[in-house]
Amino acid sequence: MSTRYLTAAIPGIGGVIKNTPEDFLVEEIPAYQLSGQGEHCYAVIEKRGITTLEALRRIAKALGVQERDIGYAGMKDAVGVTRQSVSIPRVAPETVLSLQIPGIKVLSALLHGNKLRLGHLRGNRFEIRVRGVAAGAAGNAKAALKILAVRGVPNRFGSQRYGVQANSHLIGAAVLRRDYKAAVDALIGEPDAVSDERWRAAIAAYRQGDLAGSLAAFPGHFRVERELLTRLVQRPDGFDRAFNSVPPRLKRLYLSAYQSSLFDQVLEGRLDRLDEIFDGDIAFKHENGACFLVKDVAAEAPRAAAFEISPTGPMFGCTMMEPEGEQGRLERELLAARGLTKESFDLSGGLKMEGERRPLRVPIAGWTVQTEGEDLVVGFSLPRGAYATCVLDELMKV
Repeated sequence: MSTRYLTAAIPGIGGVIKNTPEDFLVEEIPAYQLSGQGEHCYAVIEKRGITTLEALRRIAKALGVQERDIGYAGMKDAVGVTRQSVSIPRVAPETVLSLQIPGIKVLSALLHGNKLRLGHLRGNRFEIRVRGVAAGAAGNAKAALKILAVRGVPNRFGSQRYGVQANSHLIGAAVLRRDYKAAVDALIGEPDAVSDERWRAAIAAYRQGDLAGSLAAFPGHFRVERELLTRLVQRPDGFDRAFNSVPPRLKRLYLSAYQSSLFDQVLEGRLDRLDEIFDGDIAFKHENGACFLVKDVAAEAPRAAAFEISPTGPMFGCTMMEPEGEQGRLERELLAARGLTKESFDLSGGLKMEGERRPLRVPIAGWTVQTEGEDLVVGFSLPRGAYATCVLDELMKV
């Protein structure tokens, strides 16, 4: 699906974001002050070149605790320098501060009473260096950011939500259809989607039906793929049994990725009017995150213009609040075209997806633009759950 731009009238600044961590800095904005007392140690960590889940794995191993007992507020990917909080039960701050873990630096540690939960943050502050920008980039960036500050940032998930092979949502779609062969096929992926020669060879062997050869070719750190293949070698037609080896947290990520892909499609269809409210919409209150059905558009339109409320799109699930009117019709048709209903998301095994509404736009705050030689350094804050790539897409247009 090609990306359209809310700021299409403003030329793109071009440029590239290199894969050096210092080009992409993100820091969580915490939701609350820590008490200094309790059984959970809140550590602010700075990680480089690893995902949040990998950071949790390394911390758990270093401290001898269960990975599932470590709390975190938000997922951060591997690209860049990211600072985020994690909570670890029944460990002294001094012990956490003394950790020496590759890719992770502990910046602070303080006690608090409850486990850190997903979503327990106000937002994130970004500082991003765009290298080799076009002439006039600073002026164009400021012009685009002014539009986004008034109309909002399109609240897409975008490519980073769908994994290295851009296939996470395909795995989730297959799980919803209860088609576990398709889920395994999608998880292994396609040879052309990767550049590493050994990885490509492993995928190609699977595609040719050589399960043992694929297992032998996959490097040791591909733990999920190797466990899948180990089970398939034992029982080549046991795709449901093989897929059952995937950790529950990953399964939920795949399902969430499919929810995200459907949301992005809804947003794309509403892009030109994502700052307007219509009768039958489910509106989102930015002050507290509450949602309500719009019954009097004349009364609510001024609130949308003031950025107090925004229209929402679906994160489909079995108990999701449904819109009425035109938006409701469009969303029902989107699901029906894929052979799905709300009930399709009522999965067993702890995978039930209840669903929620997500604002189609989000506010951007505290934006800054600085020219440094041929580079542009852009800073801004976004609410939790929003991605910096949504802003960068609108600025760079590459």
